[in-house]
Amino acid sequence: MKIIQIQTTKRDEMIDITREVQNLVDQTDVSTGAVVVQSLHTTAGITVNENADPDVKTDFLRRLDEVFPWDHQSDLHGEGNTAAHLKTSTTGHSQTILIHEGELLLGTWQGIYFCEFDGPRMRSFAVSIL
Repeated sequence: MKIIQIQTTKRDEMIDITREVQNLVDQTDVSTGAVVVQSLHTTAGITVNENADPDVKTDFLRRLDEVFPWDHQSDLHGEGNTAAHLKTSTTGHSQTILIHEGELLLGTWQGIYFCEFDGPRMRSFAVSIL
């Protein structure tokens, strides 16, 4: 298992971490298995989504903002980041990706994203190869 640090630069952003995860797989002799990628935060998640068209990330974050607005008059959480917690629960805190012939088994347009919902911050995610 490896813990990776990542610096985010915006309140909401999706950072493609696919290459970094594949590099970790490459450092092993695992040909068939799985890799678990897990955010170590309650306001940042991990998702698999399209990595070809940057508008997908823009639309994804905009639509989450529409469903979970940052300023909602009924929110009680003292830190004021209820929306970030809800977005993380929606995207999930981890993803499991199969490994086939030493490569991440992802579709043509799929990538693994670290999803920041309360940045910018220094963040961490864990990668475990099984």
